[in-house]
Amino acid sequence: MNFGMLGAAVVMGIAAFGSAMGLGIAGQGAIGAWKRCYLNNKPAPFILTVFAGAPLTQTIYGFLTMQTMVTSTKDPWFLLGLGIASGLAMAMSAIAQGKAGAAGSDALGETGKGFSQYIMVVGLCETVALFVMVFSMIVAG
Repeated sequence: MNFGMLGAAVVMGIAAFGSAMGLGIAGQGAIGAWKRCYLNNKPAPFILTVFAGAPLTQTIYGFLTMQTMVTSTKDPWFLLGLGIASGLAMAMSAIAQGKAGAAGSDALGETGKGFSQYIMVVGLCETVALFVMVFSMIVAG
């Protein structure tokens, strides 16, 4: 068995798992905010879909990292470890992003204000996954 290829698959799978978790968390926040808007006869802001969908990008980062790992000539055990560590870091970034997105949806739905501040926090969570992807691609390449 080629453990390097397993590491490449693992980074994608774990990152996608984190994206799914983050999407679920952020989606719940958006749906709850929309419900409160409807109950209060306020317009439901469509912009909340930005918060709900933000964690999806970690799956893309996992895929891009996987592509680099597949062509790597590094030690297979190193690639397996890299895949697990990178995938977990991307997954945690997506989950944190989902939580920040849920809070942003709640706040924006309630007040109608502050989108730029809320999306900035969501973007900070995103930055962790971007750094992990870039650093992983550098050490795998």
